[in-house]
Amino acid sequence: MSNRARSLALATLAFILVPTVYAADVPESDDQRLEQQRSAFRNVYPEVERGNWQAVLPSEDLLADYVLWPDLRAAWFRARVATADHGEIEAFLDLHGILKPARELRYRYALHLAEEGRLAEYFSIYQQFYQGLEIAKLDCLALQAEIEAGREKRVIGRALDLWQVGKSQADECDPVFANLQDRKLLTTKEYKARFNLAIEARRFTLARYLSKPLGPEYRAEATTWLSAHDDPLGFVASINDRQDLAIDRQQLVYAVQRLAYKDPLTANHHWQSLQQHFSFSQEQLDNTDRYIALWGARRHLPEAVNLLSALSAGAADIESWRWLVRANLLVHRWSEVVRSIDAMPAEESGESEWQYWKAVAHAELGDDETANAIFHNVSTERSYHGFLSADATNTPYALAAGSVNGNSMLASKLAGMPELIRARELFFVGLEGRGRSEWDSAIKLLTDQQQVQAALLAHNWGWHSRAISTVAAAGEFDDLNIRYPLPWREDFENHAKTAGIPDSWAYGVARSESLFMRDVRSSAGAIGLMQLMPATGKSTAREISLPYAGLTTLTDSASNIRLGTWYLGKMYARFSNNRVLATAAYNAGPHRVEDWLPATGTLDARIWIENIPFNETRGYVRRVLTDEAIFHWRLTGELRRISSELPHIAAEPKSARTTDTD
Repeated sequence: MSNRARSLALATLAFILVPTVYAADVPESDDQRLEQQRSAFRNVYPEVERGNWQAVLPSEDLLADYVLWPDLRAAWFRARVATADHGEIEAFLDLHGILKPARELRYRYALHLAEEGRLAEYFSIYQQFYQGLEIAKLDCLALQAEIEAGREKRVIGRALDLWQVGKSQADECDPVFANLQDRKLLTTKEYKARFNLAIEARRFTLARYLSKPLGPEYRAEATTWLSAHDDPLGFVASINDRQDLAIDRQQLVYAVQRLAYKDPLTANHHWQSLQQHFSFSQEQLDNTDRYIALWGARRHLPEAVNLLSALSAGAADIESWRWLVRANLLVHRWSEVVRSIDAMPAEESGESEWQYWKAVAHAELGDDETANAIFHNVSTERSYHGFLSADATNTPYALAAGSVNGNSMLASKLAGMPELIRARELFFVGLEGRGRSEWDSAIKLLTDQQQVQAALLAHNWGWHSRAISTVAAAGEFDDLNIRYPLPWREDFENHAKTAGIPDSWAYGVARSESLFMRDVRSSAGAIGLMQLMPATGKSTAREISLPYAGLTTLTDSASNIRLGTWYLGKMYARFSNNRVLATAAYNAGPHRVEDWLPATGTLDARIWIENIPFNETRGYVRRVLTDEAIFHWRLTGELRRISSELPHIAAEPKSARTTDTD
């Protein structure tokens, strides 16, 4: 270890061994120093991530005893892993190995060793930290190390296990498979087994690749599967090319189900015809009947009720029961709504969603006594259907807010936990995602009582996403001050007003989208508080003349709120000031919402929401409407009923549809 590395390690170790005091309880001078450390860290961290340690030197004395000093060192090592002294890296890992930044560095360092061909050193790290985690990339690098060391016999079993998967493996496995091939250990048997796995996983291109050493019949089978995938209508229409063999029946079922996704009625027509020529199993019949019926319902076809009602006992499941209720709602078959709900398993029919609709059906059938009894029961819930039930009986919403009791002694102990201190500081310096990870890991080990106090700490820091999630994890749902906070008050108020929308609605969208996380990125690529796609953010910024710098703009709270509220207002105007449609469009896109509008006439907004095809969007619209009602109450102290925001959904003439790509 170099002298510099040793001195840095000793300085950091000394800091760790000193008892840490919560910032709120330290003298003002120390608190001021903490703020200076945070500011200095924010300034230098981006430079350190680029490998520039020189940026740290002017503030090194200030930062050396800061709790996030290891994060700076780890960031520099990650950036310079190819050129940094390996002894320094290993000393750092020895000292800080349990911290997340060190774990990330170790992973990067291990891969670097492998890339450099230092497989023996990689293997040593692998054995200590990664063996048994079943990460194919790392496992195959370890097998490469075993092969290089001449331990080929130890490779065979594990290598064959990695081969036998129905998907493409990590590139690092290619040399291992080549070794098996050279040693004649990948026989026709192994290829056939993996070919079948690829077919089961519907990886037909991989299956065609694997068919090369197996003969023309396997390549023909893979090609036929690809044909069923690419042209399902043509495939099911050419029954003269099929025989009543197991493989043909499997391919026909697959093609019918592929076709049903886009055209359920055409799929059903061919499916009925196919049953006259092929002896499908009962399982195939049930699964395909259910698949066609469900997509008929999701596409709001009039025939969906009959398709769902005709399902056999073996074909019906929870999802088909749910959509049978929804399909009956669309056509106002109220007696069938009640019957369908009663036919559900008790644990499903007892859910507030179905109880609400059962009450609506009884009211439509003239049985007000039964309806009101159910409405009163459901109205005790603080939820979308609870609020709708309260609307039906003109009773108050379940908004009685309680406050969790603070425990100063317990809070002080929690505030001194090194894990929570690190999480807090990561939040304050803008590394919120890293802080969330460390917070969540620490919170899992706490009791419910401790979690409540931790939620209070996070709330007081302004870390609302952790406060909301932590208090919920502890089973406390009545402190609406914590669960429905009002951060960035001025930004939401001003930008919502400019966009022509209520700030309570904007708050509801932000809470539902991100739980007030400034830096969060969805799996689809949406970013920031109001979860904007980069393309939407860029085009909206252009509309309102806001300088746009990509990720920097979208993760800036004020800019994201400005862009998000403006885009929400744009959806509001696009859908004739219908908040339900605008909310759905914000989540699923305006063109999808246009496709979901009724073909003719109008539709009760509650029924339209219930029949949104996407589970995510359906839940999102309900959640935003519920959150908006709570935020309105928090902002004004007044009750605004959800039902007042549910105008009927009207069919939109094709000529009225816009052609923009937002």
